[in-house]
Amino acid sequence: MPAQVRLHQILDWNSPQQNARLCQELASGLSQPQARIAPKFFYDPLGSRLFEAITELPEYYLTRSEAAIFSAHLPAIRNALGAGFTFIDLGCGSCGKAGALFHAGVLPARYVAVDISVDFLRDSLQHLQRELPAIEMVGVGLDFTDELKLPDDLPPERRMFFYPGSSIGNFDPPEAREFLRRLAGQMDASGGLLIGVDLIKDKALLDAAYDDALGVTAAFNRNLLRHVNARLGADFEIGDWRHVAFYNAGDKRIEMYLEARRALAAAWPGAGGRQFRHFADGERIHTENSYKYSPEDFSALLASAGFADIRLWTDPRAWFALFFARKAE
Repeated sequence: MPAQVRLHQILDWNSPQQNARLCQELASGLSQPQARIAPKFFYDPLGSRLFEAITELPEYYLTRSEAAIFSAHLPAIRNALGAGFTFIDLGCGSCGKAGALFHAGVLPARYVAVDISVDFLRDSLQHLQRELPAIEMVGVGLDFTDELKLPDDLPPERRMFFYPGSSIGNFDPPEAREFLRRLAGQMDASGGLLIGVDLIKDKALLDAAYDDALGVTAAFNRNLLRHVNARLGADFEIGDWRHVAFYNAGDKRIEMYLEARRALAAAWPGAGGRQFRHFADGERIHTENSYKYSPEDFSALLASAGFADIRLWTDPRAWFALFFARKAE
């Protein structure tokens, strides 16, 4: 039986209604005094592949550190997850992290892969299904940061949410708490959350991880404008913008921007006709924050969001942490 027939469901975020809402969000963000584009727009098919390349870079310690935790603590992680669970992978990308766990013996009853980039999700899930045909697999393409709508036939019991790679850092802490509360609301007491968190460390290490020597992260950031042009009908010239990223120690976060190389204007369709925005030389579009936590601060955040029985594993250098928590009774 062909593997793709086991791909039960794709909920496409590119429907006309959803696309109109996303275009409105983009136009509103670009019109703010501090222009901004939400990080979810990084992940068109090319952006998703560029991010996979970023994870292979020598400067990008996060993926290797997280993999080291899984390798060193696999029995404890497997014991925490138990058996017969539904594994819900948020922002699954290539499905590589979940796939590595499955090949290492962490075998769920079903795997639900959730990602905003539908085409990339479909290809990734079909590849994984060919490798592991015994696991029921479901694809869900949607913006789960806005609303996590799971298939109606998904059992409510034994839901284990998987959110690796420190993407929780893209939320401001109050937003992260609300997002975690929504996850807790999607599970019963038999469920849990396995989540990756980047820890506070030396500024030079953090700066390099988000501004690599090869310029792959710069290409990833600048590709955002190509996606905005395609989705919104804007006319940004990608060569007019440079990548800027640095660690803000006071706010405990990486800040990422696109910076205008010269005074310029960009335009996109609007309700009253073509909308224009003028950018001064050096003016920036904010594209991402990535908050870093201490183990104590993130444990407190989980507890405040309705989780208990919190467990923590780190890599040998304590650069990265993996938390497991259950919904509080």
